[in-house]
Amino acid sequence: MASTGVKLIDIAVNLTDGMFKGIYHGKQCHAADIPAVLARAWAAGVDRIIVTGGSLKESREALEIAETDGRLFCTVGVHPTRCGEFEESGDPEGHFQALLALAREGIAKGKVVAVGECGLDYDRLHFCPSDIQKKYFKKQFELAEAVKLPMFLHMRAAGEDFCEIVSENLYRFPGGVTHSFTGTAEDRDKLLSFDKMFIGINGCSLKTSENLDVLQGIPAERMMIETDSPYCDIKNTHAGIKFVKSVWQSKKKEKYEPDSTVKGRNEPCLVRQVLEVVAGCKGIADIEGLSKILYHNTCRLFFPQDLDTSADAQLESGTAVQNS
Repeated sequence: MASTGVKLIDIAVNLTDGMFKGIYHGKQCHAADIPAVLARAWAAGVDRIIVTGGSLKESREALEIAETDGRLFCTVGVHPTRCGEFEESGDPEGHFQALLALAREGIAKGKVVAVGECGLDYDRLHFCPSDIQKKYFKKQFELAEAVKLPMFLHMRAAGEDFCEIVSENLYRFPGGVTHSFTGTAEDRDKLLSFDKMFIGINGCSLKTSENLDVLQGIPAERMMIETDSPYCDIKNTHAGIKFVKSVWQSKKKEKYEPDSTVKGRNEPCLVRQVLEVVAGCKGIADIEGLSKILYHNTCRLFFPQDLDTSADAQLESGTAVQNS
């Protein structure tokens, strides 16, 4: 499906995941296919992708992947459910220093654009207890402060503790995005009260009518879009599906074809669907204008060097989104 005049940035793609190597539940179903996945994304109007790092090892792999294409960038950090790795390493401070060294290496290469994915996830405490999550969430603000990068954040069923920790550390980082947002209206309003915080929306943010009600209260100027692929696709059972216009041919993984998406595996070309649901839900007819605002938000946070005065002037002069 070809792009129709929109430029998109997918801020969350887990290209290190086994599904992009053709591995599902430990079983090899098809060959690795990142080049085909990326080709579909570029054809759909995506012009940059941020590859998510969720552990020291994964952040190294994310940087290696980002180095394969000028349009790929990445994060360096440790996901809340994997914060146990600091202490399991036997040398938590050494582990932190390794993250810092990797971040500096990636910044020098022009590839690392954020610290993360870090935050709190109280839905999955069986992977890592809350006290360890909190300790190393706080520690990663030190990382952001040391390298002067924005933060790529994760908040799941932990709004109160998350916002308290962010509030205490606001001076340490230049801004952030709380990605894959699935919170309440109260969570939304707390996040929006931090003037340098954006909210990332994907298929998981669009499941229920309650989710769509919460989404309506997020100003376009404070939003980014993402797939969080290979997870968080927009399913036929989701409330947001009624606004989806763009579809791609898909095949079951057992009948894999390089020119088709894989049923049940999200991928970055489908960020276009997230844009369509946001526009439909908010009653915005000018989808191209909306895409420009979201693109501008993403550049403001992650690619500030690209925002010259002419881009700002263009945005102010002609791309304000009009509600239909």
